[in-house]
Amino acid sequence: MAGTRKPVVEVRRSQRRRRTVSAYRDGERVVVLIPDQFSRAEESEWVDRMLARLAAREGRLARSDAELLARAARLVDLYLPDHRAETAPASVRWVTNQNGRWGSCTPADRTIRISHRIQDMPDWVIDYVLLHELTHLIVPSHNARFWALVGRYPKTERARGYLEGVAAASGVPLSD
Repeated sequence: MAGTRKPVVEVRRSQRRRRTVSAYRDGERVVVLIPDQFSRAEESEWVDRMLARLAAREGRLARSDAELLARAARLVDLYLPDHRAETAPASVRWVTNQNGRWGSCTPADRTIRISHRIQDMPDWVIDYVLLHELTHLIVPSHNARFWALVGRYPKTERARGYLEGVAAASGVPLSD
């Protein structure tokens, strides 16, 4: 959304909708779908909440490759400081051609590619995927040493569970 200007909002009430609220952008306007029984106060509260969620999501989607590279450097400093020289990637970038994996690394040319599908996932999941790929610059395989290094990230198991759930829900098999 541009600046602080509020977009045109269309609220659609549904008698079939019981609890869920959703919103999406339709050109320059935002459509918010709410249950018919919501009061005007609830409607107003949910419109504001959904506008904030859309803005946050769009902000995450606007992340650049430069920001991803800076994030990688921060993760190395936090979780792999003793491998700083080994984990300097030649490039880290978002890609749209990875539908069967969350990220990939080519140790030979030190390039890391992160699937655009995770851009709207929580930051701690993106950090896990990025750290996973950075660790491949140290250990190309998924051996015990690799998992010990990845395990330095405190939300490793939580992020793996999140990604497994997303994969199961979408029918896309998870590949490490």
